[in-house]
Amino acid sequence: MIDHTGVIVSDFDKSKNFYRAAFAAIGYELLAEFPAAVTGHTDVAGFGEQGKPDFWISKGTPNVPPLHVAFRVTDRKIVDAFHAAGLQAGGRDNGAPGLRAHYHPDYYGAFLLDPDGHNIEAVCHLPAPK
Repeated sequence: MIDHTGVIVSDFDKSKNFYRAAFAAIGYELLAEFPAAVTGHTDVAGFGEQGKPDFWISKGTPNVPPLHVAFRVTDRKIVDAFHAAGLQAGGRDNGAPGLRAHYHPDYYGAFLLDPDGHNIEAVCHLPAPK
């Protein structure tokens, strides 16, 4: 089971603002932030829910190739809101909200590229409400 993951970003403040906005739509918030003086290496920020950061960004040379991280949500409207908020916060579209039936009939996802090109996804695996 994965406890936490993250990406390395080139512009810490720009990325922090992007993730803060996009993640608000999925119920994630900025929960922890430590400067290089504390970590002994670089600035870091942790996002998550219920007081537990499980996605971290750290300042540095971005991962090459960029990473893909998907966040599971419980409603297709949350996928839509994530995509809209991320675009508004400077993310780039990498796949508008919609069904991806080639994965499975109820796979509803949206993809954004963060400021460094990391492919960040919100996905709902549940059928559409009737």
